[in-house]
This record gives sequence, C-alpha cells and structure tokens, in this order.
Amino acid sequence: MRYRTRTSRTAVVLAAATALAAGLLAGCAEDSDEPGGSSGGGGDGGGGKGKTTLTVGVFGAFGLQEAGLYEEYEELNPDIDIKQNSVQRNENYWPALLTHLSSGSGLSDIQAVEVGNIAELTGTHSGKLVDLGRTKGVDKGAYLDWKWQQGTTDDGKTIGLGTDIGPTGICYRKDLFKKAGLPTDREEVGKLWAGDWNKYLEAGKRFKEKAPEGTAFVDGATGVMAAVHGSGKEKFYDAEGDLVYKDSAGVKEGWDLAAEFAEAGLTAKLQQFQPSWDQAFSNASFATVTCPPWMLGYIKDKAGDKGEDQWDVAAAPKPSNWGGSFLTVPEAGKNKEEAAKLVAWLTAPKQQAKLFDKRASFPSAEAAYTLPEVKDAKNAYFGDAPVGQIFAKAAEGVPVQPIGPKDGIISQYLADTGMLGVDQKGTSPDGAWDKAVKTIDNALDQ
Repeated sequence: MRYRTRTSRTAVVLAAATALAAGLLAGCAEDSDEPGGSSGGGGDGGGGKGKTTLTVGVFGAFGLQEAGLYEEYEELNPDIDIKQNSVQRNENYWPALLTHLSSGSGLSDIQAVEVGNIAELTGTHSGKLVDLGRTKGVDKGAYLDWKWQQGTTDDGKTIGLGTDIGPTGICYRKDLFKKAGLPTDREEVGKLWAGDWNKYLEAGKRFKEKAPEGTAFVDGATGVMAAVHGSGKEKFYDAEGDLVYKDSAGVKEGWDLAAEFAEAGLTAKLQQFQPSWDQAFSNASFATVTCPPWMLGYIKDKAGDKGEDQWDVAAAPKPSNWGGSFLTVPEAGKNKEEAAKLVAWLTAPKQQAKLFDKRASFPSAEAAYTLPEVKDAKNAYFGDAPVGQIFAKAAEGVPVQPIGPKDGIISQYLADTGMLGVDQKGTSPDGAWDKAVKTIDNALDQ
C-alpha cells in the first residue's frame, strides 16, 4: 500500500502537506494557476477524432491519476480522453474556483473540492453545480451517511460525491510506551482511553511519570484540540447553519482539554507540518499523534527506517475525521452528462478501494470496506497493523457534524493564534481564547 499526503484541517496545514507532495506531481499532472487549467471548460477538442476530452481540476497530488484510474476508465470507454489540471495548493485553487463558478467560464468539466470548502458550495453556489445524486449508477446507500450529507444541500441536491475521508486513530511509539510502563499491544493501548478524551489525558500523565528523557506524550496541543473538535456532534456551526463556536460545548471541551495537555507539560510544543515537527518524528521526541490513514505515510517518510515497527496505530478515544474531498460537475461545462458518469465511476466503491490500495485515500463509500483492498489491508511499517479494519471502524463512528462556510478560518485561528500560544509561550488559556476570537471576528467581517 502506498501513501499520499493531500488533505488537512486548515489552509495552513494543507499548504505544508501539499508542499511535501509537490514532488509527486512532476510528470503526473499538468500544473496550472487556475482550477480549470487551459481547458476553458472542457469540450471535445484535443481528444482525437470522435473522442470527447473530459478535464478534471484538482489540487495537490490528488491520487486519481496516480492510481491509474483515468487510464482504466479510458480503456473501458475508448471514446473518452481524460486530462487533469492540478494546482498544487488549495489556498490558490479554491479562490480561483469560486471566481470561475461565478463567471461560468474557465472551469474544468469536473472540479475537486476539499471538505473544508464544501459547505460554501452547498450553501451559496449549489445552483451552479449538477445534482450528482440523480446520476445513473450512483447509490446513496453505498456511502457513509455523514459524508453524503456534507455534499448535499438542505433541499436534497447532492452537488458533490465524496472521493475519500480521513477517519482518525492514535499513532503511538511502542518503544516509548514500553519504557514508560504503558502497554504496547494496540488493543490494550486503545483500552487506555476508549470512549473518553480525558482518559487520553490521564494516559499522558502516566507516561510523563516514567517518560524517557527528552520525550513528550503528544506532539502538540493544537493537534489534540482539533481531534476533540472533530469528534463531537457540533463544532463551529449548528444544524441551522448559525455560527456557534463561541458557545459550543464541543469547542469548549477541545479547548479546555488541549490547554490541560499544555499546562501539564505533556506536549512537545510542536506545530504540525513545520520542519521541527518533521524532525521530531526522526528523533522520537513524542509518543503519540492523531493520525488519519494518509498520515501513516507521512510518519514513515519522516521517521525513516529506524522508526519501522516502533510505531503502531490504535483506535482514538472517539471517532473523528481529518480531511477528505469531493468531485463536482459545474453546470457551465460542455460535457456535463459524460462528466457526471466519470464522477460516478471514480467514486464508486470498487474504485475507492483501488485508490486506498494505491494512495491510502480512505474510502467514503462504506460499501468498499468489505472489499479485499480495504478489509485485508495491513501496514508493515506499523507492525502489520490491520489499518483497513481500524479505520473502517472509525469511519463508521464519525458523527454527522454540521460544516459551515468558514470552518477552515475558525479552525486555523483557534490553533495558530490561540492554542499555539498556550502551548509554546505559556499564554493563559483565557487570554489566548480572547485573542483568537478577536482575530476570527475580524476575519469573518472581511
């Protein structure tokens, strides 16, 4: 199984993660500064006599082309040619996509959308996108309910079909756990904190009592906060779409718990996807980190050969989701019917299982979990952990959580302006909260 890094909690994390993946893009996709690339909305030119060229706009090393899915579809459909246009960073891709949707020009036949942006489309731009729920071959029952709902408007129009999700576990170092007197078997480790994030905190305190010199229990407080926020039924918005992060019980739980981690000295005070974080994997500086499937490849890359079979993965205290994407079809496209057929095929369970096998993009189609590529998947680097089964169980338990149009901004500033100060500078939690709220309010007013 090969792994890729693409999705993330915020635009800042995505920028770093896709920078890592930039090398994968060479020779795999046409880079462009625009989500529609040079296609100008598709058409049947350039595909050879009698052929239709379908253009697919993506960000980062999206994985569909790298997994050979385009080539397979072209073999099954000789009258179709597929051309991918890739923008490396979502923070460049997304604003351009919004501009082109508004103008109705410069679009690919198919446009990828990151989960942090999907609510803005369902809320304000659904009229510019095809209802993919009506496409032949699309089976709503094959998908996880919460993922399907993310791409569906309040009035039932499904504008995005999910390609992947990021159900989380806890990756941990067995060698550090053993030295600290904690169990190392993944089932026993999962029992340490099963069902309660506060038990994760208590496990950290136990670790600290006998921790090897120079090591911390967790990488940083911001990662803890985001994991807790992702595991609740409500985060920044309520079911009616109202902004509630200031009063949300789930947001408060995540903030308070992360602050406890920081103040108890359980963190390595690291910011994720920064060079110091990368180096800490190599140096075995911390014992645990929240990890979706795609993170396993990142850890392997940064920890290197000396980390093999030292890392393992257990269930998280509560199921959470970190990342995921959708495919959409703009109404302005010239090949809407063929584009919708391709989206339906790419996101079908069988193809999602193949994508997981080749690129570690975990399926959003629940029906894929019984297929061998998922059900039997193990990771040798992580002690032959049955990652397909671990992450499938997590995926099925992820709550249906309302996503709002500014989730990414709120998450970013709560972490970078708020909790990072508590963790790295010793700022009081109340003071850091006030600073983060002020920054968020200013950003939302713009």
